[in-house]
Amino acid sequence: MMKFFLYSFFLLFILSSISLIGCYLWVNVQTQNRLYADINAVPNQNVALLLGTVRRLRHGSINRYFQYRINAAVQLYHAGKIKHIIASGSNHTKSYNEPLDMKKALMAGGVPVEAITLDYAGFRTLDSVVRCKEIFSQDKVMIISQAFHNERAIFISDYYGIEAIGFNAKDVPLSDDLKTPIREYFARLKAVLDLYLLKTQPKFLGEKVDILI
Repeated sequence: MMKFFLYSFFLLFILSSISLIGCYLWVNVQTQNRLYADINAVPNQNVALLLGTVRRLRHGSINRYFQYRINAAVQLYHAGKIKHIIASGSNHTKSYNEPLDMKKALMAGGVPVEAITLDYAGFRTLDSVVRCKEIFSQDKVMIISQAFHNERAIFISDYYGIEAIGFNAKDVPLSDDLKTPIREYFARLKAVLDLYLLKTQPKFLGEKVDILI
């Protein structure tokens, strides 16, 4: 009995590992040729989808993932690479508002308010991507986040027929944050399951919002 249990556990571990690594590589390979890190090389795009994250960490310091994404969006706007920014993130409590935090940071960087649209229902990357098409009527977009996140967002975009490219914001070194890269393996497995097995839909859709450029 114990031998059977150990064998089953070992087999489950092997299958789980193959699934994690396989999904990670699938997302990576499918999206690599649409990622840009050079602001001079990235094609111009009317609308950018800026993916949200928490602005400040628990101990009060600025979240560098947040700041680097803002920096990238501001640089792209001032370089004339994008004309409008959809700032998509979570607003699940009165005291937690990623889109509003992004708006304030973008405006502090010189992006005019009329060039910013807030999406308060970007609870997950899938929600942000699908709502970009279904609510904001964008089927061609530049996604702004770190490279690992852009890959997953473009992968989701492909499934929904959105023509997406990604501009990679500066990344946080592994020496400072190992948790996020590890978590990405599970996030990619979840993305594959959501798209191809569970057929997961955004938490909220709602009425369409026009973006004037």
